Amino acid sequence: MTRRVIAAVTAVLLAGLGGILMLSYVGSADQRALAGLEPVAVLVATQAVPEGAAADDLAKSFEVRRLPGVAAAPGAADELADLRGLVATTALEPGEQVLLSRFADPAVLAAAEGVVVPEDLQQVAVQLEPERAMNGNLVAGATVGVFFSTKQEDTTEFALRQVLVTAVQGGAAPADEGDAAAAPAPTGGVTVTLALDAESASRVVFAAEHGSLWLSADPAAAPTDATPVITKKDLYS
Repeated sequence: MTRRVIAAVTAVLLAGLGGILMLSYVGSADQRALAGLEPVAVLVATQAVPEGAAADDLAKSFEVRRLPGVAAAPGAADELADLRGLVATTALEPGEQVLLSRFADPAVLAAAEGVVVPEDLQQVAVQLEPERAMNGNLVAGATVGVFFSTKQEDTTEFALRQVLVTAVQGGAAPADEGDAAAAPAPTGGVTVTLALDAESASRVVFAAEHGSLWLSADPAAAPTDATPVITKKDLYS
């Protein structure tokens, strides 16, 4: 008799505990769902915006709307001030969320227009932390060296030389010569577009996907024969 009572009480307790756990799980799921529905401010185009239009002249073409967080596009601007001094790099249609990636500094675009890219080269854009892209002090038309680092092999290779930079977004403007402190250090990512032959472009994409990249200043006088490779053993042996 006593065993039956104990078994019955245990069953009731387990059922109660299961119910509590189920309610807790459902409550957590509801909270996650509500978090995704939490409205956020997003800048949306209300009129067609032509390519090359200055954001400072588009106050009547945009409005801030409150959208569920799950509906907000990654990288969308949340106020017109985010675009101050920039121009549209593509046309925008009414109702379209305004992405920061579709606007750029006109000085950067002007510099890029003067860069002649050979027809047989691919243009590949990579997003890097500022320290990996010379602290953002890059301009279209510059040439850089590209280092590949791979964790699996614990190696760093000076892989590519004399790579043409065709566009730079983000980062700091280049400092005046002799005044390295003139340009503020960038706080966000730097997107650098490189002109490469097909094989080199494949290597850059692979390194970006499975390792890491570093860029260096690579003047025209740089040697082109040696390709040094440093291993973890070289550094710590």
